[in-house]
Amino acid sequence: MPKNYNQLTESVRNRINPEHKALTKTFSDELSTISYSDVLVFIRTAMKGVEPEYTQKSKDAGERVKDHLLKGLSQVSFRYQGSVMTNTHIKAYSDIDLLTISEKFYQVDNYTVRQILENTEKRIKYFSSSIDKMEKEINVSSYQGNALEDLRSNRLKSEEILSDVYSICDIVKPKSIKIKNLSLNREVDIVIANWYDDVTSIINDKGEYRGIQIYNKEKHQRENTDYPFLSIKRINDRGTETNGRLKKMIRFIKNIKALSYNEIKLSSFDINAICYDIEVLKYQNLSFYELVPILYLQIKSICENKSHSDNIISVDGREYIFRYNSDKLENLKLILNEIQSIFVDLHINVLSK
Repeated sequence: MPKNYNQLTESVRNRINPEHKALTKTFSDELSTISYSDVLVFIRTAMKGVEPEYTQKSKDAGERVKDHLLKGLSQVSFRYQGSVMTNTHIKAYSDIDLLTISEKFYQVDNYTVRQILENTEKRIKYFSSSIDKMEKEINVSSYQGNALEDLRSNRLKSEEILSDVYSICDIVKPKSIKIKNLSLNREVDIVIANWYDDVTSIINDKGEYRGIQIYNKEKHQRENTDYPFLSIKRINDRGTETNGRLKKMIRFIKNIKALSYNEIKLSSFDINAICYDIEVLKYQNLSFYELVPILYLQIKSICENKSHSDNIISVDGREYIFRYNSDKLENLKLILNEIQSIFVDLHINVLSK
């Protein structure tokens, strides 16, 4: 069935700009030059970022939560994670994830570090400066407190503080507290966590390479380690390198997924990896509509070439996306079908003329 691009464009606009705020002059001028083609207007709109005023409100809501928590918590630091931090979100009213990280302790992958230091074959693979960093880390005095109890205390104190401030405060979820700031009309997910340093983090002087372990209140344990800050840095760096084109492609796929009649089970984490895998030279100087064939060929290759799909890795370089998950590949085929029809319409109406 032919796509109604005017209707699809309106759906995207209502999601990214529901209050119909004035568009930036650059974008308005650009739209005026392509308005002769409904498919072009749709593609450009689906690649557009949320207006900065909306995003700022999401960040402001997070900052207000931080201010409240600082009045009752000690020895914590705060970091944000999620698509708002890379400007690849596609909803004006996006919530924001606020990590509340204990600074009383941090977890180190001592087992792997010791394996390297005590095994000559493994040790010689590292520079002497890296060995020095690992030896220094392994000799740091271990934390004498109770890490899980410290995390539990931060969770319970945060619940108490935020319940007193926000009329909408959900404390039931095991891994996060969700509040809604009614004046800003934004939700914030507050996540209790601690730092985690593996070998890669240690030899790279930590920073964006550090991982986090999220506290699960229900199980009274820490979840598997995530590395959100390296992913954020890499997407932002490549976004700058490609003058925003990487982020346009990510937003485009997210909007395609959101508009589909099918339930497509692919996360932002997956979509980021698919786009990040594309060789920069293939698209860094292309016009926005020329990114559609690039995406089509990329996704087609992943769907049809097992060697390619097996080697798609997360932006942080730590997790294979499709190698051990055939269901995700089936869901990607749904995205391929959606993009293929857009690609065909683009070819008929624009590229072939």
